[in-house]
Amino acid sequence: MVAEPMSPPTLPSLQNGDLLTRAEFEARWECQPGLKRAELIEGRVYIDVSVSRDHGYLHSLMMSWLGFFWAGNRRFELLDNTTFRLDRDNDPQPDAALRYTDPNRSRTRVVDNVIEGPPELVVEVAVSSAARDLTLKKAIYARNSVSEYIVWNMHENRIDWWALENGDYVLLEADGEGVTASRVFPGLRLDVAAMLAGDLAAVFAATAAR
Repeated sequence: MVAEPMSPPTLPSLQNGDLLTRAEFEARWECQPGLKRAELIEGRVYIDVSVSRDHGYLHSLMMSWLGFFWAGNRRFELLDNTTFRLDRDNDPQPDAALRYTDPNRSRTRVVDNVIEGPPELVVEVAVSSAARDLTLKKAIYARNSVSEYIVWNMHENRIDWWALENGDYVLLEADGEGVTASRVFPGLRLDVAAMLAGDLAAVFAATAAR
């Protein structure tokens, strides 16, 4: 009698609230190719099964602004909904990120088509995730040395832009014309009032005025 070969054990699917290591999280996610939006934050799984119209709209405005800047500055990568391996307990998937590709400037590297290490800039659009974006994720990004962090808080109708100083985030102040400028990416400027109004022409004009 010939013994039947044993099938490898099937991993459980990811569920909101699962407590996992990064290795466990990634192994389970690989078994769910249809799952597009999942994060491991401080060892806990967060899954977004759908994206609201509000989130999609604000996200498109942010990506348009960053794309406009990136088009003339190809020394870095613009990334949309990309996972970053930050530490043992954290695989965030920010709405947008910018990272330098020059190894002398960047602290990231690509391993098996996944980015390890912190990008220079992270952007989060906070519609249903404001509490997480402004507390847990903010602390994680600071601890892992993400140089700058932007959160668009829809419910409070505000955009905050922080820069890392001595391990903590400090709020960047706008100039007299209401424009906030990056310390990490020369020329990356945001007319906050124009962005909140959805006026991309004015947003692009402020960025082009660098």
